[in-house]
Amino acid sequence: MEYKTGAEFAKRLDGEDPLAPYKGRFYIPERETLDMGGKTRSVKPIIYMDGNSLGLASKDVEEEMKAEFERWKNLTTRRSGIDKKAAEYQAKLVGAEADEVVVTGGASINIHALISTFYNPKGRRTKIIGDELNFSSDIYALAGQIRLKGRDPEKDLIVVKSRDGRTIAEEDIIAAMSDEVSVCHLPSVYFVSGQLLDIKRLTKAAHDHGIIIGYDCCHSVGVIPHRFHEWGVDYALWCNYKYMNGSTGAIAGLYVHRSHFGETPGLPTWWGNSPGNRFDFKAEWTPTGNAASWHLGSNLGIGFGVSPVYASSKMIVDAGLDRIREKSLKATDYLMFLIDELLSEKPYNYSVGNPREAERRGGHVAVEHEEARRISEALTARGVLPDFRPPTTIRLSPIPLYTTYQEVWEVVQHLKAVVDNKEYQRYDAKKKEAY
Repeated sequence: MEYKTGAEFAKRLDGEDPLAPYKGRFYIPERETLDMGGKTRSVKPIIYMDGNSLGLASKDVEEEMKAEFERWKNLTTRRSGIDKKAAEYQAKLVGAEADEVVVTGGASINIHALISTFYNPKGRRTKIIGDELNFSSDIYALAGQIRLKGRDPEKDLIVVKSRDGRTIAEEDIIAAMSDEVSVCHLPSVYFVSGQLLDIKRLTKAAHDHGIIIGYDCCHSVGVIPHRFHEWGVDYALWCNYKYMNGSTGAIAGLYVHRSHFGETPGLPTWWGNSPGNRFDFKAEWTPTGNAASWHLGSNLGIGFGVSPVYASSKMIVDAGLDRIREKSLKATDYLMFLIDELLSEKPYNYSVGNPREAERRGGHVAVEHEEARRISEALTARGVLPDFRPPTTIRLSPIPLYTTYQEVWEVVQHLKAVVDNKEYQRYDAKKKEAY
């Protein structure tokens, strides 16, 4: 598409947006913020560009939570089957068969559950492949599982290095694969740069080397279509509070390819035991014959934890993940265009740090600036909520279900104004914690 820099063009895009009605199903908080000149304060809706960290609350989730309370009040919650319904919707979002997905645990816990199952160092195969740009807790988990198996992370954890500090070359990941590797664990999308990996390609390469491969999909589920079963992905996990809009306490999800249903989970639980003899309370654990064997909780699998996941998953499936991806790519394209055209030269000096190709780009734009921390704080004072990642990245995520193109345009005007008015200089340049 040939984009234009004027506000009328943004309004035209909004008028053509088939997902526009979904914005009304979300709560957009209001707060006192600075005007475009950086002086007058007024109460108005925020422009939320941090949905890749925590999605906004929806009316759909609110209604489902109320319904869950009624089920609890009437003691019907255990018979609602909402956990299975949520898993069925989640399976549609990741391209899995219904019995390959279970809603359970949290992202880090699910990594431990899956790696403890599939990492079985034997003979030459003692190593795990990770990378230096993955979220730190993933690396903690990989190192921890290596130690639990009596091995040394210094020797058995292969950390693929970045060539540019922002992205990981897929060729370097493939080059690290050998007959000494047991498991390869990667993100689907890198949380700072937004780089999207070619899951199909990397999965094939791993299998060609006899390696189990799995993915942390916290930054892709709900915004990028996947075909895990078709691609033969061995396992995957994700959270449900980012693009999934499932709330801060939402239960996470995991996927296990049906070819591994015969495996015994590394962390077997009562809820993962076969329902046919679950209440026999025998010491011998029996598999369920599907991904539910990896269930990590008991009542965490139903009730208030899973209700938001069910409601938000249903909304995304109904909206259509292909349409969501189409708008996400268009909105991020538009945002990058505006930054290039309006903010890339002096005195603004903003740049785009994420891959530009659609097939290599996740759901957010990594805006680079040496004053990223202070600019993020200035934006927040204006009612634009971004996400700062040290040392120089402002993550801006136009969420397809509730971000308008007009808001994308306005964000760029705010980025311009905080430099024009030197508003960022009001904030501490030496502040250490992430914004």
